[in-house]
Amino acid sequence: MSCITAGYHGYAVQFSPYPDKRLACVAAQNFGISGRGALYVIDTEADVPRVGSTYAWSDGLYDVTWSEREANILVTASGDGSIQAWNTALPSANPVSIWHGHKKEVYSVHWSQVRTEQMVVSGSWDMTLRLWDPDRGQTLSILTGHDHIVYSGVWSPRIPGCIASTSGDQTLRVWDIKRPHMACIVIPAHDAEVLCCDWCKYDSSVVATGAVDGVVRVWDLRNPRRWLAQLPGHENAVRRVKFSPHEAKRLASCSYDFSIRLWDYGLSSSALHTVSHHSEFVYGLDFDLHTPGRIADCAWDQTVKVFYAPPSLQQPPPHVKLG
Repeated sequence: MSCITAGYHGYAVQFSPYPDKRLACVAAQNFGISGRGALYVIDTEADVPRVGSTYAWSDGLYDVTWSEREANILVTASGDGSIQAWNTALPSANPVSIWHGHKKEVYSVHWSQVRTEQMVVSGSWDMTLRLWDPDRGQTLSILTGHDHIVYSGVWSPRIPGCIASTSGDQTLRVWDIKRPHMACIVIPAHDAEVLCCDWCKYDSSVVATGAVDGVVRVWDLRNPRRWLAQLPGHENAVRRVKFSPHEAKRLASCSYDFSIRLWDYGLSSSALHTVSHHSEFVYGLDFDLHTPGRIADCAWDQTVKVFYAPPSLQQPPPHVKLG
C-alpha cells in the first residue's frame, strides 16, 4: 500500500496519536539539497493510503511531529532554520505560526509525550536543542553540549522533562530540562555519527540508537558503559530506529541500504524480518499506535508505504536472554 510524493523526496513520517487513521509525511525537493518542502496529511483508513491535504514550504522539510493536545496541529522542521506549526482544520494552506531561533537547519522536532508538559524539542545543525512553548512559539531554554550536528531529540514517554539526543559527535546524551546546560548522561554510543534514537515504551531506562556504521544498539541507562544489545545487519547508515508501542523488545530500523528491518533485542541479534520495497534511501519510519503490526515509511524514491509485519511477528515471541 503506497502513495506518491511526486517531485519530493521523503524525510519523515508519523502516525497521528489520535484514532483518526491519519499519517503525516514531510519531504523535500532535490533530495533536500535545494528547493521547496512539502507536508502531506495522508488518510490510511482505506486499503490504499490517500493524500488528503498538502502544505508547501519555501525550504526542505526534514521532520514532523503531531500535537499531543490537539488532533489537527502538526509541527515541522525546515532547512531554513525555522519551525512551522500547521492547523489542518483551517482552510489556509499557510502555517499558523513560524518559530525562529536556530541558526542552521532544523533536523528534528518532537512533541512531549507527557501531556502535562506540552513542549516541543528541536535539534539543529547549529549543535543545539531548543525547548519551545508551542502556544507562543517561543524558546523556553537551549540545551548545549553537543559539539557536532544534532540529528535527533526525543522526549521520554515515561519520565517527565527527560530527553534523549544523538549527534555527529558520536554520542547519545540524556537531558533533564531543569538542568539545560549539562547532559545527565553522555554515552559514546558508536564509532560513527549517531543519526537517531528512540525510547522503549515499556522500560524507562532503555534507549536504542542507530548510526552511520549500520548498527543498531540498545542501551540500559542504569549501566551505560556497554550496550545492552547490538543489532548489526544494515549495509549502510541507519537513519531511524523506532520501538514498537505494542511489544516491549520489538523495534524497527530503516537505512540508506533501502531496507527496513524488524528486531527483537531480547531474542536475537539478527533481524527477524527485512522489508526491501524501496529503490532509494529510506528516511522515515513509524509504528501505528492503534493497530499492532502496522508500520509506515517514506523514502527518497518519492513513495510513502504502509504495511504490516508478517503475522508470525505480530504476537510477541518468547524471550530468551542474550548471551
